[in-house]
Amino acid sequence: MIIDKEEIKKKKKKLDDCKAFLKKEFIGIDKIIDDIMEYIQIWYLMPEILTRPVVINLWGMTGVGKTDLVRKMVRFLEFQNRFVEIELSNSDETSWSKSVSDIFQSNGLSDEKPSIVLFDEIQRFNTLDPDGTPVPQTKFTDFWELLSDGRLSKREREDLEHYLFSYLLRKKENDRRKLNGETELDENPYLNLWDAKELKKYLSMDDDVMSIIDMKEEDMIKLIRKKQKEKKIYEPVNYSKMLIIISGNLDEAFQMSRETSEADIDANIYHAFTKKITVVDIKNALSRKFRPEQVARFGNIHLIYFSLKTEDFNKLIQREINTLKHNTKTKFGVGLKINKNINDLIYRNGVFPVQGVRPVFSSVVDILDTNLSKFLFEAIIHEDQSIEIDYLEQQKIITGKVGNRVIEIPYLGKIDKIRQSNLEDAVANISVHECGHAVCYMLYTGFVPLQLKSKVASSYAAGFTFPHQIHDTKESILDRVKIYLAGGIAEEIVFGDKNASIGRSHDREQATILAIDYIRKYGFEVNYQATYNLEEYPHRMQQHITDERVENLMQELARKTKEDLIQHLVLLKNISKQLGEKGSLQPKEVSDIAKKHGLTVDIREEGHLHIVDYHKMLNS
Repeated sequence: MIIDKEEIKKKKKKLDDCKAFLKKEFIGIDKIIDDIMEYIQIWYLMPEILTRPVVINLWGMTGVGKTDLVRKMVRFLEFQNRFVEIELSNSDETSWSKSVSDIFQSNGLSDEKPSIVLFDEIQRFNTLDPDGTPVPQTKFTDFWELLSDGRLSKREREDLEHYLFSYLLRKKENDRRKLNGETELDENPYLNLWDAKELKKYLSMDDDVMSIIDMKEEDMIKLIRKKQKEKKIYEPVNYSKMLIIISGNLDEAFQMSRETSEADIDANIYHAFTKKITVVDIKNALSRKFRPEQVARFGNIHLIYFSLKTEDFNKLIQREINTLKHNTKTKFGVGLKINKNINDLIYRNGVFPVQGVRPVFSSVVDILDTNLSKFLFEAIIHEDQSIEIDYLEQQKIITGKVGNRVIEIPYLGKIDKIRQSNLEDAVANISVHECGHAVCYMLYTGFVPLQLKSKVASSYAAGFTFPHQIHDTKESILDRVKIYLAGGIAEEIVFGDKNASIGRSHDREQATILAIDYIRKYGFEVNYQATYNLEEYPHRMQQHITDERVENLMQELARKTKEDLIQHLVLLKNISKQLGEKGSLQPKEVSDIAKKHGLTVDIREEGHLHIVDYHKMLNS
């Protein structure tokens, strides 16, 4: 094989340009782009040496740019005519095709030339139910064959020969009718568009469909008989030169992906959690949806998208604003100045970290595009060449300064409106509840919660205290139980037993689960060393034996929690009042308040894992 060095140089330049282009198009996924460009190099530069297809897996939550990245890459590399996008499903209603091979052939990918296929939303093609029961599959079973060795069988030999012989028989019948003066079957029964496509597919012909239709009868018969004698039309199609990209959302790995309506948790926290997801986590998640041998066929190239950071969302908003400014100047000759208050307004009302970029685009349209039209009309009418747009947060007004005139448009963001609708008394109740969690969290871990909120974007008043990741030990499980119980107990202390709310229900459930596992699962109680949570019937334990101890443990921990909160009551009340006023406290603010009350705590970053210093203990 002679290698054309100049051609390879040109392709390498194209690949580098593609990488630069994609990095301009997408925000926050530079590492993904670098990785995917590296993995496709051999396929793009020297596909001739491949003996099996390149399989790349893209995993992440919705809206991070998995599908769009592939589409734009395909367009830049000019592979549109050699690209097919497939969404596999177990449902018979989603596609007319029954096999991957059919889809490839209908898209002209039945040869052995380089091509690209994207299998999107692969999680919907599960072969195991949540309980581990195999799912009966009748469609796309050749998908696994493709991943295995890159070869797809054609239809059974009998089916192929049946089609070819039926074609010849129809011609014979037509000739007989013509000879006897009878009506023909149709004007051209064997060279209609459908048959031409089928013949092209079955005979692996490179000819254009229209040229097949125009082919003379004699030539067509000769071609069919010649192809029948060749072995190649019965051999599997070799897709070793294909780039296979598999994309999906795995809730089992990205557990925070279920928080789709959450607009108040800091995007950096989600980012830190997704950064800790590894290939092992991905394979474990896949093993809950697919059989072991199928998981193996996905290969080892797994690119994991992180949730976007606060900085990424801010860049995205600014990019959209810059695009709007450019388009307005180009189309209307009007310059725009957009103040930072507008950026903040869009962020507060458009960023749902788990939903990715789509809600941001929608909010830019809602907040900027819609109101800009009113300012533009005024500017064009009076021939003004500049508009300055701002948001007055206190007055809830978007202002547009057009020339010397100021146009005011009342505007309250949809999410801001929900946040402000929380009642004063409800916020006070929630503030005490969340600060109960926060005070105990600081006492038992030695550092400040990642976030502390009592006003969130919800149709009902609610708040949260967001913790770090904690490596569970005998002591930390008990501490976590107390932290869960602290919210409801803080309400009892501050407002009195009779006025404590029912907001503790979820906390108590989580605390009870931990207490049960402490005794039944982990064996941290010396008197209960058997595992009492085995569910398989032959091994099932009598769980009621441990029930009394679980209850006693919960009572002991509740008493200890109450003692600790009463001891720090002034801190609890002070921090609750400030949280109630502001609706949200940053770690530095919480740390400063704690310090004033004699409690010194550290501030740790989002990705911090709270774990015992085992290494030091081992080497001491």
